[in-house]
Amino acid sequence: RARVEAIMSATSTNYYAVDDAGGQLFALKDQPPKQQPFLVVMKSANDPGSERIVVDPEVVDPKGHTTIDWFVPSRDGKKVAVSLSQGGSENGTVRVYDVATGKETGDIVPYASTGTAGGSLAWSGDGKGFYFTRHPHAGERPQEDMGFYQQIYFHKLGAPEKEDKYSLGKDFPRIAEVELTTSDSGKLVLASVQNGDGGEYWHYLLDATGKWTRFADLPDKIIHAEFGADDRLYLLSRKDAPRGKVVRLAPGKLDLAKAELVVPESEAVIQDFLPTKGRLYVRDLLGGPSQVRVFDLKGKALGAVPIPPVSSVRQLVRADGDDMLFRGISYTEPAAWFAYAAKDGKVTKTPLAMTSPVSYADVEVVREACTSKDGTKVPISILRRKDTALDGSAPALLTGYGGYGMSIAPGYNPLWRLWFDQGGVFAVANLRGGGEFGEAWHHGGNLTKKQNVFDDFAACAKHLVDGRMTRPDRLAIMGGSNGGLLMGAQLTQHPEMVKAVISHVGIYDMLRVELTPNGAFNVTEFGTVKDPEQFKALYAYSPYHHVKDGTAYPATLLLTGANDARVDPFHSRKMAARLQAATSSPAPILLRASGSTGHGIGTPLGEKIEEQTDVFAFLFEHLGLEASPAKEKLR
Repeated sequence: RARVEAIMSATSTNYYAVDDAGGQLFALKDQPPKQQPFLVVMKSANDPGSERIVVDPEVVDPKGHTTIDWFVPSRDGKKVAVSLSQGGSENGTVRVYDVATGKETGDIVPYASTGTAGGSLAWSGDGKGFYFTRHPHAGERPQEDMGFYQQIYFHKLGAPEKEDKYSLGKDFPRIAEVELTTSDSGKLVLASVQNGDGGEYWHYLLDATGKWTRFADLPDKIIHAEFGADDRLYLLSRKDAPRGKVVRLAPGKLDLAKAELVVPESEAVIQDFLPTKGRLYVRDLLGGPSQVRVFDLKGKALGAVPIPPVSSVRQLVRADGDDMLFRGISYTEPAAWFAYAAKDGKVTKTPLAMTSPVSYADVEVVREACTSKDGTKVPISILRRKDTALDGSAPALLTGYGGYGMSIAPGYNPLWRLWFDQGGVFAVANLRGGGEFGEAWHHGGNLTKKQNVFDDFAACAKHLVDGRMTRPDRLAIMGGSNGGLLMGAQLTQHPEMVKAVISHVGIYDMLRVELTPNGAFNVTEFGTVKDPEQFKALYAYSPYHHVKDGTAYPATLLLTGANDARVDPFHSRKMAARLQAATSSPAPILLRASGSTGHGIGTPLGEKIEEQTDVFAFLFEHLGLEASPAKEKLR
């Protein structure tokens, strides 16, 4: 515990969720030993000395259980709307703050965000109010529908919440998830409405006359939209382009059939983009790692932003003119904000950079390919000390996700130092179901093809063993949420392949998941028991239903939080009980339940330390490792 606490407490400041408004930069700042991130504003990324705190959740709640879900500054940067929630619930209430003083204006909008449908907000151009996502209030819907049926309302500053006016959404589906954006001119508002969690969208535009127009339907496959500096709409389309293309519409000409092609489909998977006055920055995925291409607004390629190999770019933000900021991170280097100069293409690291209490100078990152059951090549990133012997003796930890079109991109965690000091191998599998190779890769691992994800992961585990990087009695696996489902499937389908399993906030009963508050949002990703073919697929891999009595299951640690709004804690509870009753192995089946956290968002630093201590203690115990002395100097 002492070493976990030392590393996590010594990790430096981290800035993320950066936004520009009114010639200022807003950001969430994570600064151990503070329990929660807080909202700051500064003049620029190169002037952290101008930083001021706007909202500190620990002032609101000294116990550290209140967190900032998200924030949106007004266009002039004078006001900021902040969603705050408690205990990891993600049930957010929006409060408005004066940026200059940090004081509340008195505007409060309850239940604007949930852990199920999320929440969003877009300021009016004059800054006198905002459009927001409103969930049903008490008495408006049955209790089981309270986290559903998002609609868009308008709140006028200074007016009581009861006077908020309906704007759009009575025809949205029950599982709508809405994202709102204001154009640079303030004249237009974009509403992107996702049909649950499956990655399909409708898009609406509110013009200066107050009229909403739906300009994209689900079959149009527009999965992302951004305003350009001139209010034109830039759209990421996957219609006839499974890896994505960028098209453009003028505000008054919303016919997709006449959209202008700006960036055609290529081998890279377009993740999103940032239009400036004269440039278009396109953020791509290359099977997990990132690249950023640069175009002019006519679509002429101007090169690429120089970034390290096998690294990830997490966010693009406009700077002066056509310059931009981006947040870069890799497996061996912590996150930092970089400035890209459009004039000469140079990249410089800004002062908004993390430093780490440990060094990974002795660690190498290797990208390899595993062959899945059906012959599909699955990428895997392998991290290990450069002196690791490939004789099968090393302990190994394999992780994956494989769902929702989400990709596991390179990321940094200083706690891996504990693992590498034991000669450990850490591996990340880029499985089908994710977005690493576009729409086809996602659809190859969702709905009735979900078993492909589990076959991919098993192939990656076998790859580590066949490559003599480890052996089954030295191999552990770990995943969370949809990755927890992956752990459950691996545990029940291949219990002999691993020594230990760690599963965070996992889904295990696939026949009842859609009956839970957030479960219905997952139907477009997993399928429904109401469809015969999808029922067969769900039952075929549902971990809970495939626990077999008398099977020797590996040591297993299931973790859950009582306030989890995304995955009901009953999944972990019943899976733990079923495994405990069924296993013939002396290896323990443990349930770690927290009464004051949720899906992981908003967990206080102190509780993160306790949880990580338990995770590493479990790994070390069951893989036969010894913890480093607490007094050892951080590397």
